Amino acid sequence: MAQSDAEGESDGAYVDQPLVTPGLLEERSYQRQLADTALRDHTLVCLPTGLGKTTVSLLVTAERIQDAAWKSLLLAPTKPLVQQHAEFYREALQVPDDEIVVFTGEVRPDDRAELWEDARVVIATPQVVENDLVGNRIDLSNVTHCTFDECHRATGDYAYNYIAERYHAEADDPLVTGMSASPGGDEEGILEVCANLGLREVAVMTEDDADVAEFTHDTDVQWERVELPETVEEIRDALNDVVKERLTKLKQLGVTSSTTPDVSEKEIQRIQGRLRELMDNDQSEGYKGMSLLAEVRKLRTAVTYAETQSVEALRRYFERQKEAARSSGASKADQRLVSDPSVKEAMRRAEEYDDLHPKFRRTRMLLAETLGIENGERVIVFTESRDTAETLTDFLDDHFETRKFVGQSDTEGSEGMTQTEQQETLDRFRAGEFEVLVSTSVAEEGLDVPEVDLVLFYEPVPTAIRSIQRKGRTGRQTEGRVVVLLAEDTRDEAYFWKSRQDEKRMEDELRSLKSMAGDIESRLRQADLEDYAGEPIQPADPPGGTDRGDGGQDDGGASGGDSSGGDSSDGESGDGQAGLDAFAGDDAEGATALEDDTEGGDARDDDAGDDADDSPAGSTGNEGVEAGRSEEDGVAEEEGITPEPHAEGEAVEVVADQRELDSTIARDLSTREGIETRLETLAVGDYVLSDRVAVERKTVEDFLDTLTGGDRSMFEQVGDAARHYARPVVVIEGDDLYGARNVHHKAIQGALASLTVDFGASVLRTNDEDETADLLETVATREQEESDREVSVHGEKQSKTLTEQQEYVVASVAEVGPVTARTLLEHFGSVEAVMTAGEEDLLEVEGVGEVTAERIREVVGSGYDA
Repeated sequence: MAQSDAEGESDGAYVDQPLVTPGLLEERSYQRQLADTALRDHTLVCLPTGLGKTTVSLLVTAERIQDAAWKSLLLAPTKPLVQQHAEFYREALQVPDDEIVVFTGEVRPDDRAELWEDARVVIATPQVVENDLVGNRIDLSNVTHCTFDECHRATGDYAYNYIAERYHAEADDPLVTGMSASPGGDEEGILEVCANLGLREVAVMTEDDADVAEFTHDTDVQWERVELPETVEEIRDALNDVVKERLTKLKQLGVTSSTTPDVSEKEIQRIQGRLRELMDNDQSEGYKGMSLLAEVRKLRTAVTYAETQSVEALRRYFERQKEAARSSGASKADQRLVSDPSVKEAMRRAEEYDDLHPKFRRTRMLLAETLGIENGERVIVFTESRDTAETLTDFLDDHFETRKFVGQSDTEGSEGMTQTEQQETLDRFRAGEFEVLVSTSVAEEGLDVPEVDLVLFYEPVPTAIRSIQRKGRTGRQTEGRVVVLLAEDTRDEAYFWKSRQDEKRMEDELRSLKSMAGDIESRLRQADLEDYAGEPIQPADPPGGTDRGDGGQDDGGASGGDSSGGDSSDGESGDGQAGLDAFAGDDAEGATALEDDTEGGDARDDDAGDDADDSPAGSTGNEGVEAGRSEEDGVAEEEGITPEPHAEGEAVEVVADQRELDSTIARDLSTREGIETRLETLAVGDYVLSDRVAVERKTVEDFLDTLTGGDRSMFEQVGDAARHYARPVVVIEGDDLYGARNVHHKAIQGALASLTVDFGASVLRTNDEDETADLLETVATREQEESDREVSVHGEKQSKTLTEQQEYVVASVAEVGPVTARTLLEHFGSVEAVMTAGEEDLLEVEGVGEVTAERIREVVGSGYDA
C-alpha cells in the first residue's frame, strides 16, 4: 500500500476516486479533509513530515484533471524529490506513465517543450520551469492545479514566486496548493509565503489532532554531549589566535570593535559592508581589509571542522587551501593563510593527531545499540560536511553495512552522486541491503527515505525547519528515536539552542495558526483587495498578482490651451518644434519611423539550453533612414510601398541571453502584457530587440571595473555587437557613475566616447533593473511595432541549412534584411540570379524600392577598393 511519504496502519478502507488507482491509497480522514479544503481555494496545507502531504496534492490533482484537456504541475526543490514524486504519481494515478513527465535540468529544453504538449502531469524543479516560462517554451493556460512542495522556500527571489505570479495571471482556471511541514518560523513568515504564492486558505493538521494521532508515534529526542580531547582544543585555540590577530588588524582599520574569535556572523556581515564602502571609494584600506576578512572566514571554517566534525575533515580542508594557494590565480589571503606560522603549527599538530573525534566513537556505540542490542534494521546519520560524511562512512563500514548519500555537485577532492546513483542507493536502503545511510542535507527535505529506527544528528542544525525535516525520518509507524551529538563549548551549543527555540516557536505558531486560521485568511483576503485598489476585480485575477497597465492618462486629461500641442497631427508643438509625443510610442501621432523600405529580421524559436543558433540575417551597416535625413524622407510613400503593419495583438519579442537570468529583467519582461521573451545562449549581446538592435548591459560596477581592472572584454563585446548589428546599444545600469568609485571623470568620459565614436554604439543610462526592463520594452516596441522590424539573432552559428545560408548571403547585401532576402530568392530562384539581376528587374520584386535596388547594384557591381 502506497501512502506518499509515509506508510500507515491500514483499517482496510481505500480511496475510491476517479483516476486514483483502486486499493492503493489508504483512506485517511485528515487527508480527505485537507484535500476538500484545497479543492475550494488556493490553500496552504501544513502537515507533519511523513503523514502524506503528497497524497493530499494527488487527490486534488485527480479531481482537477478528470477532463483530459487539463493538466497539473507539481514543483519540488530537488531532483531526487522530483523523481520520488513521479514514481508515486505513476503508481497512484490511472494516467499513462508517458503522460506523467519529469522536468529537470537533465532534460533538454526542446525535449521539454515537446513533452509539455502531451503531458497530463508535469513534475519539475522550479528553476527549469522558470527558464521555460521566461523562454516562452511552455503555456500555463490549461494547467488547472499547481502544487508547490516544500513551499516554505517561497521567499525572497526564489523561483516559486515568479512561477506563482505567472500561473495566476495566465491559467484559465488556476488552483494552487502549497505544502510544507514547516512553513515558516513565525506568523509573518507564513503570511509572506502565502502572499508570494497567492494562497487564501490555510489548512493545518498537527499531531494533536485525533485523526492524525493514530498514524503517528512519539519520537524520543536525546541530546548527548561529548568533550573535546586536549589536543583538539589546542589546535582550535591556535587557529583562534590567528583569527583574533586578523580581527585586531581590522579593528585598526576602523571597521569593527570586536576581536573575539567567536564573533557573530552578523558582525562579519557588518564588517564586509563597511569594507565595501571603502572599496567603492577606491580606498586601499578596503581592499586590504577584505583580504583579511577572507582569512577570518576561512579560519572560522577550519575551527568549526576541528570542533564539531573531525581532525581528518580539518586536514582535508587545509589540503584544499594549500592547493588553492599554489594555483596560478591564488589570492594573497590564500597564500598568507597557509604560510602563517601559527596556522602551520596547528596543522602540524593535526597531522600528528592519530585519534578520532569523540563523536565517531559515540556514533559507533549508538549504532551498535540500535542495530545489535535492540535488533533495529536501519539508521540514518546526518552530517553538515561532505568530508565528514565520507570519513564517517569509511569508519562505520568496518562495523556495519554503510553507504554515503551526498549531492550531485563535485567539490574539490570529492565526487558527487548522480541522480541515478542516489536513486539506486535509496532503493537498496529500502530493500535492506545495507543498514546505515550517512547523508548530508540532501536527504533532509521531503525525500522519501524509508522508516528508520534511529536518526542521528552528527551535529545540530541551526534552523528549526531543517531540524524538523531530519526528525521526520523516524516515528512514522513505530516509536522513533533521535539523538543529537553536541561538542561541549563549541558552536554546536549555539546551534542547538537556536534550533530548539525556533522549533518550539514554530510548533506554537502552527498550533496558533490552526486556531486562528480564519483571521489569517481574512488578512490574506484583505491584502488581496489592497492589491487591486482602484481596479475592477475579476474572479480569475491572481490573488497577489500585478496588473501591468500602460499607466497613461485618459484622452483629454491634460489641461491648458493649444500650447500643449495635443491636437497637432504632425507631432509638432505650436512653435514648430517636435513635441514629446513624437517619441511617446505606438499610440502617439506623428511618430517618425527609423526606416525606409528595408524590412525586419527573422525570428527563430531555438532553445536556451543549446548553443546559440542565430537566424539568417544581415550584418552591419545603417539600415533604414533616421528621422531628420530629409533626402530620403518619404521614399516609401513615393514608391507606393507600404510596409506590412505589425499584426494587431502580436506580442513584442525580446530575446535574452540565458546568463542574464541572474538579474530579474527577463523575468520582469516576461510578465508584461504584450511582451514575449525568448531565451538563447547569445553569441553577441545580452538582449536582442530586432534584427539591428542588440543590447550589452553593464552595471556601473562592471563598467568601472573595465576601466580600473585592465579587463577590456566590454570593448570586445561591443565590437562584436557592432559587427553583427547596425544599432548596438550599451546600457549602463546604476547610480552615480562619476561618484561610485574614485575614477577620474576624464577616464569615464573617454570610455563613453570610445563606445560611441569608435564602435558606433548608443550609450543609455538606467538607475536599476526595473528601469532597464522599461527601456528594453520601449526600444523593442518601437523597433517591432513602429518600424515593423523582426527579431533576428546574429552571431556565430554552429551550422546552417542551405536555405539559411542562401538567405544569410542575400540579407547581408545592402542590409536588406531577411524578409526582403526571402522575397528576392523566391522571385529569382537562386543567390546567383539575385546578384546578377539588373535594377529594373529588382524593382519588380514586392517590397523593393529604388533606394534598395540602387544599393544592391552598388554593392554587387562596384569594384573592390581595399
